[in-house]
Amino acid sequence: MTPSGTPSRRQFVEMGGAALLGFVARPEALQAGRYDFIIRGGTVFDGSGTPGRELEIAVRRGRIVAIGKRLTGATADVLNAAGLAVAPGFIDIHSHGDGNLFTDPRGESLIRQGVTTAVVGQDGSSRVPNRSGETSVLALRRRFEALSTAVNVSTMVGAGTIRRVVVGESDRPATPAELRRMVGLVETALATGACGVSSGLEYAPGAFATQAELTRLCRPLAWRRLPYSTHLRNEDDRLLEAIDEAIAITRAAGCPLHLAHLKTGGERNWAKIDEVFARIARARRAGLDVTFDRYPYVAWATGLTNLFPLWSLDGGTDSFLTRLRDTSVAPRIRIEALAKVALVGGWDKVQISDVQADEDKPSVGRRVDDWARSRSEDPYDAAVGLLLRNRAAVGNVVFAMSEANLERFLAHPDAMVCSDGGSFATEGPARSGHPHPRGLGTFPRVLGRYVRERKVLTLEQAIRKMTLMPARRLRLTDRGRIAVGAAADLVLFDPGTVSDRATFADPFQYPVGVPHVVVNGVVALRDGVRVGNPAGKGLRPL
Repeated sequence: MTPSGTPSRRQFVEMGGAALLGFVARPEALQAGRYDFIIRGGTVFDGSGTPGRELEIAVRRGRIVAIGKRLTGATADVLNAAGLAVAPGFIDIHSHGDGNLFTDPRGESLIRQGVTTAVVGQDGSSRVPNRSGETSVLALRRRFEALSTAVNVSTMVGAGTIRRVVVGESDRPATPAELRRMVGLVETALATGACGVSSGLEYAPGAFATQAELTRLCRPLAWRRLPYSTHLRNEDDRLLEAIDEAIAITRAAGCPLHLAHLKTGGERNWAKIDEVFARIARARRAGLDVTFDRYPYVAWATGLTNLFPLWSLDGGTDSFLTRLRDTSVAPRIRIEALAKVALVGGWDKVQISDVQADEDKPSVGRRVDDWARSRSEDPYDAAVGLLLRNRAAVGNVVFAMSEANLERFLAHPDAMVCSDGGSFATEGPARSGHPHPRGLGTFPRVLGRYVRERKVLTLEQAIRKMTLMPARRLRLTDRGRIAVGAAADLVLFDPGTVSDRATFADPFQYPVGVPHVVVNGVVALRDGVRVGNPAGKGLRPL
């Protein structure tokens, strides 16, 4: 043990296999006065996918130091878990929570779901590198810790961000010199703590990257066994081709593949799910390490520009807005945009979620067709008006997925649970726009609707998809499990009542049935009330 009483790195590695659930710490850890608190009376699910057991957990200095049937010894506190499930803190493997954490580090919607770690830098967009010259993820982790965030944060490095910094907004290949610089930025990010490389291949400028470019950027992942996490180049009509591209990239790069928020968009593509699973199975049989994540809703959220052709975004926002006004190209944009709208089922499937201009605030939360009627406008013209007045910064939620497919995605053995959402609060600066409810309800929704009600998953399976699976995927080796020596990130919830309350009509509602949350050994939520000092850390692969 170290002088602080926590395991040394060597001891922690040695304990990794032998000190799992049911084993008790060494006798010196059981001496009177050695515990900060004990969790007593609950059913403990260790994250491995095995059924829960009635055990007690002792925490000291941010670590789990003992697990057993009846722990003795003095303790400063007891956390009553009677009638509750005790699980590792949930790891949101695909989060956009870092945005609001800088304005509201309380992370209310994360903590109240039981999320203790948010994995950001998704869809090809990350906070480093940036044009101000910052390239180190270590510096970013320190910035998060300086905020005193409520949750842990780990970040990927975005291939789209790297392209924007080096190449710019234009649709052109990177030069050899630029590509060398881009690879160097990936190496720097990974060396200083990034947990993978992400891409967003439906978004400019990341979408302008070729398969060869992405392969080069992914090669530094190979020996680190960290994933390439991709928002596929297409998630509807060309979904299967997009999966083939992702497989080809990672096979050539020699790294693991993680498919972000896997879906079959548009009703005419719902039947492709069988072939999606077949492609994953073939890739795994061929030796490729493939996983994916999914959120428990049938609508996605993105920018309104995603309904417009990619070529119209070439050159950045100003070029896009100029094209919308240009009578020589605007008709072509209209034809292609309306085809995408038809694919998702019409303008009544598109809900406006956020705008910048005050005059457009009344549109937030309304479907585009309804908003257009209120202004006596054609829906397409109304959408273009929103984009022009808001410099293309318009969010939307699109309802175009299958509930039956959703259940199959969640139940798949290679699937993990993600939110793809931000960090929000019912009051203060993190209450903004009209967000997708996934940012406030994802994890309780899985436990309530898809475990308890629909029985799509067992409780232990769902917990594994929220804890140990993402921890292993990102090499966060001391998270995602309840074991002696592991970080004391824990969530206590009531399996009989846990449920989401956020809806598409009224998203700003916290879930129920999650009374206690612990982050790095500090109780952050107790009896549903926020307590304790913010204890979140910037995490890196170990």
